[in-house]
Amino acid sequence: MFKPLATQQTLDYEYYGLMAATWDLLRGDTSNWPDRAYFRDLIRMCGQPALIVGSGTGRLLLDYLEFGLDVDGVDCSPEMLAVCEKKAHALGLEPTLYLQDFQHLELPRQYETIIVPSQNFQLLTNNDDAIEAMRSFYRHLRPGGTLAISFMNNSADEPNNLIYNTEWDLIAEALQPDGTLVRRWSRSTFDNINQLEHTEDRYEILEAGDIIHTEDHTRSPGARWYTPQQAQSIFEALGLKDIRPQRKFSFEFVEDNEWLFTVTGRRGS
Repeated sequence: MFKPLATQQTLDYEYYGLMAATWDLLRGDTSNWPDRAYFRDLIRMCGQPALIVGSGTGRLLLDYLEFGLDVDGVDCSPEMLAVCEKKAHALGLEPTLYLQDFQHLELPRQYETIIVPSQNFQLLTNNDDAIEAMRSFYRHLRPGGTLAISFMNNSADEPNNLIYNTEWDLIAEALQPDGTLVRRWSRSTFDNINQLEHTEDRYEILEAGDIIHTEDHTRSPGARWYTPQQAQSIFEALGLKDIRPQRKFSFEFVEDNEWLFTVTGRRGS
């Protein structure tokens, strides 16, 4: 069982219901996603133990454990962690998982490497929460340890539109083991003034072509995005050293208008 520590507060989490239950199924094969090898190489370079913040259903965590890496996971969704545990059991793995939110981590050890993949940091739409999360990460870094966070800069796609909406779009559909079809529809409102994305997701279960169940998830706001310069500044404010904004999931320096990038920084010795 994953480990909520004694000080764990009541959590308000977003990944529940059909969103959690169908997360892996609707994403399909993720084995070739570029962040997989990038973060694995980073852990090998920067050291173990490592922590994955927002480990979810274990896409990266279980893969790295199979590679023999010493990696823990933390997430604020008990339903996502339950899926991870079930997958781990099927693989013969026993991951160390914690149920905590990002800004109040109280874990029993520090780490040589902490990674925050999949733009999970951007789910903290309140600036105070984001600052507290960065402080929380810092406390859990060993001296000389490395923090790596992936970011998405949505304004790079539509820099001249202050506010714009997307239409309902079928993101994915897949057959479930019971033969029913699950679909995920999504639409968003992008606020370039405040750098916020407001999201709506609708999940449908179909049997013989008929919708037998729907579930709506509205997050307003759902995410805050950062430019490379803004992301670098929050690393600097934390006092991290050797800060490197990198292009996508590579070790190349990022360009100013990059929409997907990763920032790494090192705690002083």
